[in-house]
Amino acid sequence: MAGQSSMCILVCGGAGYIGSHTCVALAERGHRVVIADNFSNSSPQVLPRLERITGVPMACERVDLRTKAPLARLFSRYRFDAVVHFAALKAVGESCARPLDYFHNNISGTINLLQAMEHAGVRRLVFSSSATVYGNPEAVPITEEARVEVTNPYGRTKLVVEQLASDLCRANGAFRVANLRYFNPVGAHPSGLIGEDPTGVPNNLMPFICQVAVGRRRKLNVFGGDYPTPDGTGVRDYLHVTDLAEAHTDALEYLASHDGNLTVNLGTGNGISVLELVRAFENASGRSVPFEIVARRPGDVAEVYADPSMARRLLGWRSRLDLDAMCRDAWRWQSMNPEGYRRNRLHPVRRPLVGVGGFVQAQLPSSLT
Repeated sequence: MAGQSSMCILVCGGAGYIGSHTCVALAERGHRVVIADNFSNSSPQVLPRLERITGVPMACERVDLRTKAPLARLFSRYRFDAVVHFAALKAVGESCARPLDYFHNNISGTINLLQAMEHAGVRRLVFSSSATVYGNPEAVPITEEARVEVTNPYGRTKLVVEQLASDLCRANGAFRVANLRYFNPVGAHPSGLIGEDPTGVPNNLMPFICQVAVGRRRKLNVFGGDYPTPDGTGVRDYLHVTDLAEAHTDALEYLASHDGNLTVNLGTGNGISVLELVRAFENASGRSVPFEIVARRPGDVAEVYADPSMARRLLGWRSRLDLDAMCRDAWRWQSMNPEGYRRNRLHPVRRPLVGVGGFVQAQLPSSLT
């Protein structure tokens, strides 16, 4: 999808894991990026690292989508061509314990964003959705025509936002939305400067493996060893985060020349078991990852992986990086940043970033300057 003219893109949640990598992909395609983030699940330390990777400063506004006034000021300050929306709470287990927080943040926040976009005349949105909307799939690989059947509040918020966007497209023929349902993003930018830095106990497999390998955790619990899979452990579709970032950029450029609503799966189309991922990581890192097979978790299924052919057909996108690259890049990030973005010896970057919602001070670890 290369060759599109430069656009000004608002990236909501752009300091987060997938958002930060997408900011890099957008900048590398020549687009101007403005980040909006409330830093509840991300770190301002991302900002100077993005500048180091891309060679260009990125404006960052401290904005919470649940509050309308800062959003209005944001849209009055810039002339955006499109929005990429990552800003959401995203832990399945936490969503079951705190459903109101998830509905308020993920759904109410998105309604505020859509209203601000309508008022400003911004008609293009790429939405970070999830394969969670498929619930327990009836068959694999999963196509976009598969039944949606959410099993937790987090997945429900994603599906509700997809439906909101679809209704908005029907009501306003000028509005264009791409819903990107991705499976299991892993890996990190090859520089090792940005990567996945979950707060608390990781909810996903790869960051847990990384933390065991770097010594932050004693062992990995593998939930279930008796599934009807080649080695008895669950099979999932793992996708390199930089490939995923490119898909968001492709979707934006697709919306620039196509009307209506688009929903596509993003994955490799290949299933990888838990133990296959562990062994591949051990090979890439040279570190042992102790594990123990424990009882299955309620609701887990044997196999979940994508049919990504629609993304290939419509966006011209396909995954490029293999499992070795996913593990190698994840380990480079974790080994360079054992505690993630925290506990680094810091000093101020020369050019602080100021946003309409407050001052955002960007700093780099001394070892990275």
